Amino acid sequence: MNRFQCVADLQRRYGVKRLCHVLGVSRSSFYYWCRAAADRAIRQAADARLAARIRAVHQESDGTHGVPRITAELRETSGEALNHKRVARIMRESGIEGVRLRR
Repeated sequence: MNRFQCVADLQRRYGVKRLCHVLGVSRSSFYYWCRAAADRAIRQAADARLAARIRAVHQESDGTHGVPRITAELRETSGEALNHKRVARIMRESGIEGVRLRR
C-alpha cells in the first residue's frame, strides 16, 4: 500500500498532520498526490488501452516481436508519438515478451 493512500484512508480518524508525521511524509506532497489523482487515473486508462494494442500487435507477430518492433509498428499505424521506454514498461507490467534468439 502507498503511504499517501494510507493517509487518505485514515485521515478522518487521526488527522492528516499526525499521519503525515508518523509516516514521514510532508503534508504538501500528500495534498499534491490528492490533486493529481485524476491525472493518474487518465494515465492508467491510457496505459490500459495501449496495453491492449500492444497485445494485439504481439499476437499478430506470433509472439516474436519485442519492444523496438512493436514501437515501430504502433508509430506507423497510429501516427502517435510513442516512446520505446513506455512500451517496454507496459510490456513488462503485462508480462509480454518477445523472442530472444541465441547466437
